[in-house]
Amino acid sequence: MTHDHYSDSTLRGILRECRTIAMVGTSANWVRPSYYAMKYLQQKGYRVIPVNPARAGGEILGERVHASLGDIPERFDMVDIFRNSEAAGPVTDEAIAVAADKGVKVVWMQLGVRNDEAARRAEAAGLTVVMNRCPKIEYGRLSGELSWGGINTGIISSKRQKAI
Repeated sequence: MTHDHYSDSTLRGILRECRTIAMVGTSANWVRPSYYAMKYLQQKGYRVIPVNPARAGGEILGERVHASLGDIPERFDMVDIFRNSEAAGPVTDEAIAVAADKGVKVVWMQLGVRNDEAARRAEAAGLTVVMNRCPKIEYGRLSGELSWGGINTGIISSKRQKAI
């Protein structure tokens, strides 16, 4: 996969099937993008489990914070990486290591985060990878919410879209 473009059907499928997300790099600061993305996704029905070693044991938006992916006791479908491109490598390796036990299917790297080598390792392990995208933005775009704000979503159709 080239990771320069993702079809709407691919992204829609991921967002439809992955309902529990481990968000690595979640901030407790309400003005940080990770906090806002977590809150938005929760409001859309996703369970978002925050991962932040500095906040482990505390709570963010009603969810217990974990130090690492391996510390999360329950299963989760996706790892959303709110870290820089270099840090995305070790986080991806941890996602690969826990994938079979925790049910991880997708590694999603946030806007501005791209690590092609990590993506190759994850794909070789059978995981789907999305880079340089935000699930919150993609959800809004694919569900037509962004057009309410005057943003061109690129989705024009007379047919009713299926809910994500």
